[in-house]
Amino acid sequence: MKFLHLADLHLGKSLADYDLIDDQRYILNRILEIAGEESVDGILIAGDVYDKSVPSEGAVNLLDEFLVRLAKKGIKVFMVSGNHDSDDRLNYGSGLFESNEIYISAVFDGRLHMQRLYEGDTAVDVYMLPFVKASQVRHWFPDEHIENYDDAVRTVIRNTPVDRTHINILVAHQFVAGIGEDPAFSGSESIGTQSVGLVEKIGYDCFDAFDYVALGHIHAAQRVGRDGIRYAGSPLKYSLSEANNEKSVTLVTVGEGERVRIETVPLKPMRDVRHIRGQMKALLDPLNVRSPQDFIYVTLTDEDVVNDAMGFFQQVYPYTVQIIYDNSRTRAIEQVDISRIADNRSFTELIRDFYRQVYGVEMSDEEMAVMRDAAREAGVIHETD
Repeated sequence: MKFLHLADLHLGKSLADYDLIDDQRYILNRILEIAGEESVDGILIAGDVYDKSVPSEGAVNLLDEFLVRLAKKGIKVFMVSGNHDSDDRLNYGSGLFESNEIYISAVFDGRLHMQRLYEGDTAVDVYMLPFVKASQVRHWFPDEHIENYDDAVRTVIRNTPVDRTHINILVAHQFVAGIGEDPAFSGSESIGTQSVGLVEKIGYDCFDAFDYVALGHIHAAQRVGRDGIRYAGSPLKYSLSEANNEKSVTLVTVGEGERVRIETVPLKPMRDVRHIRGQMKALLDPLNVRSPQDFIYVTLTDEDVVNDAMGFFQQVYPYTVQIIYDNSRTRAIEQVDISRIADNRSFTELIRDFYRQVYGVEMSDEEMAVMRDAAREAGVIHETD
């Protein structure tokens, strides 16, 4: 029996002003092709199906299209919610979907839902754990000691009868760590996950009852603790920090003389995400330009700021996402002690100094008047400042 493990689809996401719906449709079509080529029996989708709790119409339609095509192929779907999803919205219609073997667990109701499949005489139990917080689990287990995410997940599993003579698969969306080792961060989850520190961290040993744990939440594909616990990673690159990642989908085979076999199938996007660095003249030289339809992040090393640099780059790379500078001025700014920068200095002094360091010239009175008006509107300064 074969499964494809996906996660962190983030349907409806954008890169800056660029809508990714066509890129996402392209990669889902490729995943459907892989599902057919490998004759898979099921798809495991480990959360963050949508990018926002209120998804766009395009995102909802794309998920509907994907699920309909899977159902027509007779491929089962096991899908849980992630922290980006609205539990109730993702759960809508789940009762009707079950008639087409599309199983959705988006709202935690005190139980770890399971579907039993058979591979010959071997039972394969697929459990689904939506993204849960300690408060949600505490509601259903008031007598348990639950202070954090780790306590919450362990409580749910401890109160679930898991038959270890069966092959057991868990689909979950949580931050799981190995012994003395965190997963490699990347993408939109990295900042938030690191900032919560130990509160959100779940020890991988709590999944000992499961042969394979299909995880979502971290965008870089990787194992955690042991081969049978794995993040699929996002199918597309969703940030600059993922530019060097190789995206893939995980193929999980159970039975056939071995309980679990894990392989990865590479995913090639319609448009890659790349980071280029150097002086503008060299970067835009036709001899150096390649794959101009990719999403491009630019680091310029020119000492002088180039007026309308974005306009120049978008003539060559129409999907330029961001331009930043790395030169002597920006490095000098980075070395400033920000905690003391505002000591005994007025708003006008701070803005003029910043402008001088970035552009190398003095700010005009007219420009300062615009900045002060904007600051008043934002409530940063008041009329008397």
